[in-house]
Amino acid sequence: MAQSYKTLKEDFVSNLSGGSIWEINYVTAVAPAAVLLWSALQARRDFFSPYNAAAFTTDFLLNMGAILAGTTIYSVSPIALNLLLIVPAVGVYFLPLLSRTRQKKRHQPAAANGQTQKSEGRDGMGLLPERPFVTHYRGSMMVVTCVAILAVDFRVFPRRFAKVETWGTSLMDMGVGSFVFSAGLVSARSILKARAAASTSSLTASLKASMRHSTPLLALGLIRLYSVKGLDYAEHVSEYGVHWNFFFTLALLPPFAALVQTLPQWMSSVHVIALLTSCVYQAALELTSLTGYVLTAPRHDLFSQNREGLVSFFGYFSIFLVGQAIGLDILPRNTSLSSELISGRQSERRLLTRLLLWATWFSVLLFLATSYNALGFRVSRRLANLPYVLWVSAFNCGQLAVYCAVEALTFPGLYAASDKTAETRKQKHATSQVLAAFNRNGLFVFLLANLLTGLINLSTDTLGAGRAGAMATLSFYAGILAFTAVYLHQRNVSIKL
Repeated sequence: MAQSYKTLKEDFVSNLSGGSIWEINYVTAVAPAAVLLWSALQARRDFFSPYNAAAFTTDFLLNMGAILAGTTIYSVSPIALNLLLIVPAVGVYFLPLLSRTRQKKRHQPAAANGQTQKSEGRDGMGLLPERPFVTHYRGSMMVVTCVAILAVDFRVFPRRFAKVETWGTSLMDMGVGSFVFSAGLVSARSILKARAAASTSSLTASLKASMRHSTPLLALGLIRLYSVKGLDYAEHVSEYGVHWNFFFTLALLPPFAALVQTLPQWMSSVHVIALLTSCVYQAALELTSLTGYVLTAPRHDLFSQNREGLVSFFGYFSIFLVGQAIGLDILPRNTSLSSELISGRQSERRLLTRLLLWATWFSVLLFLATSYNALGFRVSRRLANLPYVLWVSAFNCGQLAVYCAVEALTFPGLYAASDKTAETRKQKHATSQVLAAFNRNGLFVFLLANLLTGLINLSTDTLGAGRAGAMATLSFYAGILAFTAVYLHQRNVSIKL
């Protein structure tokens, strides 16, 4: 890459100040609005059953195409795009249901053993039901992330959506934090399984298990480091540092989370530890010279060269723990009440209430942290400070609440099945295959997105691409990712990295 062009690319993503939190909310609302339309089509018209080429195309256009449009050509009018999705959804919702006979024929399992289902009963339902709204949330988050990492290199992607230099908020700043939050959310499943089995692990065993998750991420980080340096690829040093990258941050999270799980039960409240960690880190930023060191110190040794990635880890670790706390709260089946009380809408109302409470709690803390009449801190993704942690937590809890509300509206009684087979069938019917595919092999798809982004940047003048050329490239890129993810999902292939 010519030095002058490399400099242009680096300048294109440097010294940016971001946009408003409200605009980010409007743009990201496109994702649950698209899921609302998808859900209305599926619930009322059974549109995506069977899942043929037409169903895949519509699924792709709704759950990936709408997000691509919202971050590019509709970036100046996200509310209009939301209305284009919500208004048809409302119309479809009030259409009459398909006949019960037709629905039963479509969703009849290929092989059903009545005796097995009867004997399984509610005792065989399992502690961790699949929750389609969580799948939709995580899948949409992955779609936004994958779209943004390439779109940011084109002029059709607004600069206010790209990562800010130091202070401020942007779509991509939220994307980084949401990726970590989502990883924490899903990590709660292994903890819940261990608790259900009444199994305990020593610190050494926990660290060994966590390193099995971290090793592939470390390898990916080293590969990215070698690729960027070896190919003279454009890089934004103040984002993580000279050698550090996001894969290294992800790799460090499991071992530190394992340390938290080995604490005595009376002091192992994940939510409290997350807030304490973030508060102590914020105090260090405010009361010492740490902020000045991160932002202005010369890069004369290995630590100072990578100070952003190393120091901001405390904030990302807090975000991971908050996500884990939310997962511990909403992922397990509620067995504290009788099956009659928790069946159907009551279970959905409980989930929605819990998520709204979490979102309100973090929103209030964010207001107190950033209000000039209170603490007056500014959000910084570069530092991953306390306001950033609270913003990411409030946003993601709010997003989960919206997806949960969409599910409760369009698929009421989703968790009221009498046996596991029926529950699984209902949950699959209520889940977008595109979003399920991105959720299932998220890290692999993210890696593929990074590889394609590098290939396109090395072979294409992204800065010189016009609006039509940029959209054609981005659409083709999105199509490759969606087709690959759905192809693996349809063949029941899970790639664990």
